[in-house]
Amino acid sequence: MSAKYAVVNVFGRQIKVQEGQSIKTSFCENGIGETIVFPEVLLVSDSAGAKIGAPLLPGAKVTAKVAGHGKDAKILVFKYLNKNKHKKKVGHRQPFSTLTIEKIDG
Repeated sequence: MSAKYAVVNVFGRQIKVQEGQSIKTSFCENGIGETIVFPEVLLVSDSAGAKIGAPLLPGAKVTAKVAGHGKDAKILVFKYLNKNKHKKKVGHRQPFSTLTIEKIDG
């Protein structure tokens, strides 16, 4: 017996999700504890079989709750122009949001 899962479009990326799973996505403006509904579901699979959309499944949706926000590890970008005595070092930390999948309808 297989667990129920779905492939859903989350902020422009296709992600395979299951109920109760925690996923790391690009930053969203919603506050912690708020609910987000993703209506762009591409595939839903459970013990009865798989339903595949063309390209989307009508009436299917995935509900998630914002669990938290954070920043990734720092990456360093170093720019150097030879013969010009120009050096530039910049650090960047990409913000992200953690979502917990609550329900898969479809």
